[in-house]
Amino acid sequence: MQVPETSDDDGDGNMLTDRYGLPLSTTIAAARDAYVEGVDLLLTVYPGAAAAFDRAIAADPGFALAHIGKARTFHLAGNAAAMRDSLATALTFTDGASTRELSQIDVFRLLFGGQAVAALAALRTHVATWPRDALVLSLAANQGGLIGMSGLPGREQGLVDFLDPIATHYGEDWWFEAHYGMALSEIGRHDAARPKIERSLSQVGRNAYAAHAFAHLCYETGERDSGIEFMRDWLPLYDRGGGLFGHLNWHLGLFELHAGHLDAGLRLYNDAFCADDHRGAVHQKLSDSSSFLWRSELAGYPHDAARWAKLKDYACEKIPRPGFSLADWHVALAFAASGDETVLEGWIQGIEELVKAGRYPSGATIPTVARAFAAFQRGDHAAAIDLIVPMLPERERMGGSRAQVDLVEATLLRAYLNAGRVAEAQHLLSERRPGPAILPVAGLEQGVAARN
Repeated sequence: MQVPETSDDDGDGNMLTDRYGLPLSTTIAAARDAYVEGVDLLLTVYPGAAAAFDRAIAADPGFALAHIGKARTFHLAGNAAAMRDSLATALTFTDGASTRELSQIDVFRLLFGGQAVAALAALRTHVATWPRDALVLSLAANQGGLIGMSGLPGREQGLVDFLDPIATHYGEDWWFEAHYGMALSEIGRHDAARPKIERSLSQVGRNAYAAHAFAHLCYETGERDSGIEFMRDWLPLYDRGGGLFGHLNWHLGLFELHAGHLDAGLRLYNDAFCADDHRGAVHQKLSDSSSFLWRSELAGYPHDAARWAKLKDYACEKIPRPGFSLADWHVALAFAASGDETVLEGWIQGIEELVKAGRYPSGATIPTVARAFAAFQRGDHAAAIDLIVPMLPERERMGGSRAQVDLVEATLLRAYLNAGRVAEAQHLLSERRPGPAILPVAGLEQGVAARN
């Protein structure tokens, strides 16, 4: 991976800096170099970051940020015990850390402790002083970060508003432009997004997040065939152990569904992103698997009870309690599709208790859509429609990208068609953003054509 070189000192031969020019407390060049490599691997979502941080720690065992970096790799892998151990080790080496490093450690301490609101507040304070601390900024710079998953209304525009003033500090930096470009794409500013994303890929082609941003851009602009071509060319270059391998194959599968290639999409599901064989975080495995199966059935593939039973078991084992909105509504999908409304209702009530306690920022959005999924699955399409339509203006609060949340409108379209309410389906389509205007829903084109 070709990235700009770091600085060796601040003029006196002692101060080492990271790739963004920020001083580091280590005085050992080998520790600095391994740390910078680890951070870049985290930022590009490539495997190997943990090993790089291990090399940094071996060179300088007291380098606190290397321990924080390693804790972050465990955090992303869902290994909470190892994450806590690395954090605890980092906290024992804070005496020689700078003010910036102490602030960074505090942001991660709050994040690892599950204090998302406090972590975001600390992050905003941190980047106001050190905007080029990319590892800290990365926690809020994408749709899966602390802003994107906040559950608050207006969070898509809020992410752009957050990144706008920071952009001047990064220029054409490959990491920042991929994230900024995707945030712009998600609010419909495609002409501004495209050169940033393409420039990022041209600078560092092995940048999985830039590939991810380009997939979203193609989805939002309706460039389905370009998305298929790009992903088929890019994915063979990406290590199967990479954290985005499964999710990027999900994107390719989604493009295949939109192209009417249902069998190709299901082959990708089996080979690359079902929960049994997926390299992403637990919530990503569940969301990619359940959302694709649900969409495939909306597109006309028969219900596969065995697959859904496995996903239900996976959800019960890996996500036993609600608390993270994006994961929670995909768990609800698995419960609804498996036909177990008792366990689904218990799940919903758990969310509603968090809402009442003021500990669930997305409010009633997830319980509402979860009950809509159940109604749709049991064939009560009128009830599904009545639940979904009022919550559509709030759907961004569900968390995730527009491509992910489009599943709700796809479900509504199929419910309209199943209920014989074709005029309402046609109206919904006319109101959709123009790029992904047509969703892969069986009977949609025939129903609308018959109405016309």
